[in-house]
Formats: sequence, structure tokens, C-alpha cells
Amino acid sequence: MSLTAIILAAGQSTRMKSSLPKALHEVCGRPMLHYVLQACYGAGCSRVIVVVGHGKEQLISAFSSDSRIHWVEQTERLGTGHAAKVCIPELQKIQGDVFILAGDGPLIRAEVLKTLHNAHVDDRAAGSLATAVIDNPYGYGRIVRDDAGEFLQIVEESDATPDQRDIHEVFPSYYCFRSHDLIEALGQLKNDNKKSEYYLTDVYAILRQSGKRVLAVQAVAAEDTLSINTRQQLAEVDAIMQDRIQRTLREAGVTIVSPANTYIESNVTIGRDSLIHPFSFIGRDSEIGARSTIGPFGLIPRSSLIPEGAVIAGNISPSNAILTTTP
Repeated sequence: MSLTAIILAAGQSTRMKSSLPKALHEVCGRPMLHYVLQACYGAGCSRVIVVVGHGKEQLISAFSSDSRIHWVEQTERLGTGHAAKVCIPELQKIQGDVFILAGDGPLIRAEVLKTLHNAHVDDRAAGSLATAVIDNPYGYGRIVRDDAGEFLQIVEESDATPDQRDIHEVFPSYYCFRSHDLIEALGQLKNDNKKSEYYLTDVYAILRQSGKRVLAVQAVAAEDTLSINTRQQLAEVDAIMQDRIQRTLREAGVTIVSPANTYIESNVTIGRDSLIHPFSFIGRDSEIGARSTIGPFGLIPRSSLIPEGAVIAGNISPSNAILTTTP
């Protein structure tokens, strides 16, 4: 049975104050959409449907080499439920399970999606969702459970009562459905809420009212819930991703003398016993051999190949950087 993902990436960059589509803004050298796609592929998705709107040509062009992506345009902004509805013709071509994810949440991890899908399959649920518990739930949909801890509904911030706003278990938009149940429920969505939008979260209530099983899995780490709507949030997410990249390299045997003064983009490999001095930049897709020394003020352009034992240093001007190779 197939596993498909729908990624909602039709949003504009209004609060980013940018003409660039939000999903193309970079986090550690990659468009944020890249990370969501990689999480989907890592979780086993063989097909991804990306919903686009503003700047669709730029998005399609940026990922034109990925044949696994099927592009669907949302011409009207009528809510997340409407964004899923425009995918129905594509969903009718498949049989299996479907993730629905936000394109502006690059901190998503494949491991969490696997946990969600495994629980969904084991529980034989029609719909499942991954949740998180966070200190400040403002802006998130709240998870309402019954006295036995079973999922009841998701209440959006704008529609929540004061008591519901005090709930700290939230929904960071990790959806999972059986495809045929999703299609059926989407046809019953209504927009009778304060925003007059079609909420995708209402699909879970529809499934429960039909007597079908809905499972809520508390599986998302608090930091993974951060999505990007502003430049400040972009910076915060970038810092978290940078920490992940450096942590992975340190675990592989690389010494980074000053993490706060080093910037390493995504998909960089560095050989064991290498040393990274402060004020160094290493561009994405670079490969650095073992026992190399980078910096101080080392500049490694993107897609560089650095041999074992190399020493790359420079002064404040990158044009004066030097490369030497030790025997």
C-alpha cells in the first residue's frame, strides 16, 4: 500500500515582507520546503503533492528535477481544508495512507512521521495526528481529550474558550489519513467559523461523527513545532537547524571550536579528526576530508571538495583565503 504526502505551500510571504514565496526562503542554505520533502521521503513516501499558489513558477522551477512531486494550484485562499480539497483529483489516483504537512515547518523529522504512521497503521485508524506539549501554546490549535485521554477534537485558537486556551497539548499540523476516508470527509467540510474558512482540522471531527477511529499520538518535540511566518522566526529556526548540523558533525568526530562563530550549511560531510576554527563558513554539499583544518576565517564555497589533511585559513577578506595541503 502506498504512502503519499500533501505539502501545503501556497502561502504568501506577507509577514516576511518578501516577494519570494515563503517556502523558498532558506534555512541553512536550503529552501525550507526541501526539509519537509526530505522528511517525507525519509518516512517512506514515494509520491508528494505540493499545493502552490503565490509564486508557483518559482517553486516549480526550484524543484523541477524532482519527479516525485506533483504540483497542484490553489487559486483561492479559503483555508487549509480547501487546500486539501484541490488535491482530491490526485488523491483519487492512489490507494493507501496520506500525510498532510505544512511547507513552512522545516524542523520536521522523518522519525516522527514514521512514529505517527506506524501508530496509525497499528491502531487501524481512519485518521491520526501527531501532537506536542509546549509551554506557550498561543496560536496553535488545542487538543481536546475526554476523561479517558481519548482524542475528541482540535479547537483553533480563534474559536477556543478560555479553558481550552489553557491546554498545552497542541497540534503542529502533522496529519495522517487513509486516503478514501480523507476524500469522503473533505466533501463534508463546512466553513461556519469565525474566519469563514475550511479548516482541515475539522476532518477529524467528521471522521469521529461517522464512527471511525481517530488517534492522537504525542510524538513531536517542542522545538519541532516552530513554523516560519516572519524573518524573526526564520532566524530562530535557522539557529535550531544549525545546532542540529553541528551536533551531527561533532558526533562524527569533528571538533568545532566555537559553535556560535561557525556556520555550516546543509549536507556537508567532514572527515574524522578535522578541526573547525572560529569565523568559518562551509557551504552546502561540500565534502571535507579527514584531519583537515578550516579557519580561522575559513571560507568553503558550496559544493567544494577538500582533500584529506588540508588547511584552509584566511584573514577577514575571503579573497585572501589560502589553501595548503599537508603531506
